[in-house]
Amino acid sequence: MVCQACGNSVAAEVRYCPKCGAQVVAASPVPPPPGPPAYPPVYAMQRPRVHRNLQLLAILWCIFGAYRAISALIAVSVLRIFAMRGFGGHAWMWGSRWHGPFGAHWMGPLLPFVTIVTVVAAVLAFLVGFGLLRRKPWARPLAIVISILVLLKFPLGTALGVYTLWVLAPAASGLEYEAIADHSGI
Repeated sequence: MVCQACGNSVAAEVRYCPKCGAQVVAASPVPPPPGPPAYPPVYAMQRPRVHRNLQLLAILWCIFGAYRAISALIAVSVLRIFAMRGFGGHAWMWGSRWHGPFGAHWMGPLLPFVTIVTVVAAVLAFLVGFGLLRRKPWARPLAIVISILVLLKFPLGTALGVYTLWVLAPAASGLEYEAIADHSGI
């Protein structure tokens, strides 16, 4: 112990300082330093909804884009066959005007229209998937708009649209997405 009056070191059992005669008061014990704060375990902490689901959502949009591209190829091939043969099952003959009971005369303008619509849908799905994977700021609004449009493509489009809206549509998700968005270039 130390005397508070003169600073002389004093034995622990002495009540008065032998040098100056002042009463020696035992110092209160120093409390131990505080331990680390009690945070919850890391495994119990939940990441926000957008963080948890963004990568899976982006991959699903890319898969949906591939599905749309393959279905576009199949649809164009089938329409081309029907345009050449007709729906009646009879082969189209050169010089003949018969194309079955539902003639192929309306297939000419339909083929480019179906091709353009399905290719644009596939490209938009790939664009949404790429934008979400790269965390681009334009990807969230595009994903919300495209997910509303694919709700009518039952069952895969409906499921993907609902999942996208559940993850990205709430206002809190918008703030969270803006926090993780990559604003460096397009």
